[in-house]
Amino acid sequence: MRKFLLSYCLALSALAAQAEVIDIDNAQLAQLMKSGVTVIDIRTKPEWEETGILPDSKLLTFFDERGKADPAAWLDKVKPLAKPGDPVVVICRSGNRTKPVSQFLSQQAGYAKVYNVKSGIKGWIADKGAIVPATQSISACQAAKTC
Repeated sequence: MRKFLLSYCLALSALAAQAEVIDIDNAQLAQLMKSGVTVIDIRTKPEWEETGILPDSKLLTFFDERGKADPAAWLDKVKPLAKPGDPVVVICRSGNRTKPVSQFLSQQAGYAKVYNVKSGIKGWIADKGAIVPATQSISACQAAKTC
């Protein structure tokens, strides 16, 4: 049993050492989107409706309008979208909320490579990045209870 615990602790340490949060700009975001990396938009429904969303992004609110979060429940919704071994991109309005979410994914949830969009959706829009209306995606995620 002692050997098992020691092996388990060493494995966790190795995973933590490999975990990485990488701040990216819009050009890097475009490349990652093109290569099929999962993009998770952690904003709220009103924010998605206000600006639109990145094409093919997954809508999954982390902090509600009052700033409350349930990381365990949120992570249960992330896992079907991207497994811990998969790279994942996290985006919010301006890049501030994604910092703690990226660290959570990397340091506590075992995601090896997490990309944080430094300028958020506002920076993406300012650089004339592609945006689509959020209506269909919101309807789909609400029906599936995944937003």
